Amino acid sequence: MNDHPENRLKDSASPYLRSAAHQPIDWHEWGAAAFERAKSEDKPILLDIGAVWCHWCHVIDRESYENAEIAKIINEHFVAVKVDRDERPDVDSRYQSAVTAISGQGGWPLTGFLLSDGKPFFGGTYFPPEDQMGRPGFRRILLAVADSYRNKRAELERAANSLADAVSQAEIFTGARADFDLGIVDAQIKSITQLFDIKNGGFGRAPKFPHSSAIDLVLERYQQTKEKHLLAMAETTLEKMARGGVYDQLAGGFHRYSVDERWLVPHFEKMSYDNSELLKNYLHGWQVTQNPFLRETAEGIISWVNEVLSDQDNGGFYASQDADYSLDDDGDYFTWSLDELRAALLPDEARVMELYYDVEARGEMHHDPARNVLWIARDVMDIAKRLSLDETTVRLTLAKAKGKMLAARKPRPTPVIDKTMYVSWNAMFVSAYLEAARVLGGSLGASCRNFALKTLDRMLKEVWSETRGFGHRIGGPALEGSLDDQVFSVLALLDAYEATLNPRYFTAAQETMDLAMARHGDAEGGGFFDRPCDAAPMGGLDVRRKPFQDSPTPGANSVAAIALIRMHAFTDDERCRTFTKKTLEAFAGIAPQYGLFAATYGLAATLFAHHPLLVVITGPTHDPTAQALEAAAHCVFRLGKSVLRVTPETPQLLLAGTLKETLPHLPADKALAVVCSGQTCLPPTNDPQHLSSLLTDCSRSAQAR
Repeated sequence: MNDHPENRLKDSASPYLRSAAHQPIDWHEWGAAAFERAKSEDKPILLDIGAVWCHWCHVIDRESYENAEIAKIINEHFVAVKVDRDERPDVDSRYQSAVTAISGQGGWPLTGFLLSDGKPFFGGTYFPPEDQMGRPGFRRILLAVADSYRNKRAELERAANSLADAVSQAEIFTGARADFDLGIVDAQIKSITQLFDIKNGGFGRAPKFPHSSAIDLVLERYQQTKEKHLLAMAETTLEKMARGGVYDQLAGGFHRYSVDERWLVPHFEKMSYDNSELLKNYLHGWQVTQNPFLRETAEGIISWVNEVLSDQDNGGFYASQDADYSLDDDGDYFTWSLDELRAALLPDEARVMELYYDVEARGEMHHDPARNVLWIARDVMDIAKRLSLDETTVRLTLAKAKGKMLAARKPRPTPVIDKTMYVSWNAMFVSAYLEAARVLGGSLGASCRNFALKTLDRMLKEVWSETRGFGHRIGGPALEGSLDDQVFSVLALLDAYEATLNPRYFTAAQETMDLAMARHGDAEGGGFFDRPCDAAPMGGLDVRRKPFQDSPTPGANSVAAIALIRMHAFTDDERCRTFTKKTLEAFAGIAPQYGLFAATYGLAATLFAHHPLLVVITGPTHDPTAQALEAAAHCVFRLGKSVLRVTPETPQLLLAGTLKETLPHLPADKALAVVCSGQTCLPPTNDPQHLSSLLTDCSRSAQAR
């Protein structure tokens, strides 16, 4: 029982902030009230930024923010502000830059100390409550900061002003402009290749993150050059991740990252934005390789999202699933002891699964050595030989036993689902599900298509404004939309137009892109700011920021460039082309330094130089040749490719922009396919194999104008 009332966070829309309502700290949400109080009481601000899925955020909550003595120090000397990084990415990104400059490291929880005007002067990430291993504890730091604020104010103010200036310069990439040069992509491919882990797949050393944009960039470059080492890099990475513990072997879906080089032991939270982009990776990998394991993994992601991370009735994708159900476990919901496995299965099934998932008496988890992370340690052929069984029996046993293990796991205490729906992350999944519809086809593809459109229709109905574009959150109090919310939604709308030829999606995409250019765009310097020009003042570190780095989602300026390029392909609107070029030039001088972490820039640069492919297929709805042409078009992965299906019932007047003029005489009642790139269209074909060859091998060497 708490002997104090709930704090003001009890009424927050954020599940993360509400989870701190019982703490004995006088928390504020980010806003004017906190700054006004700090100024009136002449106190520094303690800023805590975290998320519902963040394990160490919960640890610092329990160790320090629920500690009555530490809470007393905070309440006496500070104005305390708690921020949900998913709800306020604009606040998080700025203070991450500042704290990284101070300490050399960012991440969550982010702990910042600010002047009463919000400028940071000190900070770090997780602090233990007491001194540990030569490191000062949180209690000591709080008292030292409070003393410095009283007695060394002038020093703190100088440091804060200097830091704010440095962050401002860094965030708008002063001096980063250069002429556009496709050679940047060559340098990125070289850098990614040098970072490739030949043995384990992936890039760099532990901890290992998926780097989805880099995988797509490698796949697209392979489609252009047919260099076998590029295909090996992508396929090895996709296979190793899907065989590892970073993939939930029973229910599907990927955890956030692996703490080791082998993709074995993950941080167990599952994020919406990771799974949407990985779903696209596995669909593209399947298109390029026809490796059934990659398709199965894509289907596994969809299965988990449909079951756990989505509102199937109303449309919408939830934000995340936590790693743990309490602070005393570490992925216990997802991991298994040998006894638990044997209790769930018959002896012959257990023997197969012990070998398949490498389940032993001693597992991989430090907090409980008996717990095993499930990963695919052996293939079916190896298990069959070891147990003197035929491969069919092993496969049937695996399928049956997996079902039993999943059923046995479900009654366990379950990590919480953050059911908040953020617009940008929903748009990313709308695009991923529409990609799944095109690539997978059949009943699964149809269900993905229907749910994606249901979600997009909900977004348009609930959070789109003709004057402000998209907001940041579906449901709950309104939040101003960021650049991410606009540009990912433009791509989702273009994907929906491609899937339906419904002009309302295309019109909404155009209007949203126009608003993004007007409200976020830097017409003079190129690129886009994350917050609109008419946004309410945020207070604090109110610097203008151009998001570029891929972390944790694809960089918004690069995504904006891709959206503009795709829009230009339909409309031939020179404004789109010009703004794209200026955006790419705004970062051309800095992109090589970011390498792997600017792979989305590489995708945008590639698409700008070579133009998206547009494929128009005509013929009656059930015409077998037209169906075969459509299937062939969807089978080939090419970056930015659009496939538009015109039937006698969906006349060409529904084609957007210049396509109506480019293809005026194409008969809608005859099965044909036309491939266009830039201002050039190839002769029509009715041969699916020839169409595949055109898409795979057609010259993409037309350079940017």
